Amino acid sequence: MPHAQLTLISHPLCPFVQRAAIVLLEKQLPFERISVDLSAKPDWFLALSPMGKEPLLKVELQDRADTILFESTAICEYLNETQGGVSLYSDDALVRAQQRAWVEFGVAVLADTWQFLNAQEPVMAGVKKAALRHNLHQLENKLDQEPYFSGSAFSMVDAVFAPAFRYFDLLSPVIFQPIFDDFPRVSAWRSSLAERPSVMSAVGDDYANRLHQHLVNQQALLSGSIRNHPVAGLNG
Repeated sequence: MPHAQLTLISHPLCPFVQRAAIVLLEKQLPFERISVDLSAKPDWFLALSPMGKEPLLKVELQDRADTILFESTAICEYLNETQGGVSLYSDDALVRAQQRAWVEFGVAVLADTWQFLNAQEPVMAGVKKAALRHNLHQLENKLDQEPYFSGSAFSMVDAVFAPAFRYFDLLSPVIFQPIFDDFPRVSAWRSSLAERPSVMSAVGDDYANRLHQHLVNQQALLSGSIRNHPVAGLNG
């Protein structure tokens, strides 16, 4: 593929943006990053995004009109298919289909995680905690290799789960440990992802502070749990 100039249009907290950033970093691609305030979306952004969401990837190719890609899955698939380096999917069609299915499962895990983080009352927090435990149990039964989902090779499944697991890396142990109890394989996987350079570099240095401020603004029960500031009443 001819050299493309790539611009990732994003929000600093968005986990779907992180997925795209991880793929860009895994492929060792230079890219520019532009942040958008989703609470006051600028007109230029709305003109580019058919759904009013991010991430967007602007692709500039020589002798071709600039193209805007939207939806993180489409962005990641495009990057994986067109850029060099090792593919983030298996060469085996059956394994590749399984990986894509677990990518979708990861989206569901991310949704439950986000709702758990933003819960404003204990009942909802408990419901989402139970949903997370159920999903992690399914992952525990699936994982039989290490350090990543498919073994030694970092895959698209890892790129999808890493942003969800990042939240727990920022929470007080009194909050996250009961969620991961009895899931040693998932816990080891989470640790491996946290140490991956592309995962670490997918967010800014102010990510934890931004997440904390977001939870405060949402009046979430977990607003005091970032960076070892535990919240009482969520352990049951």
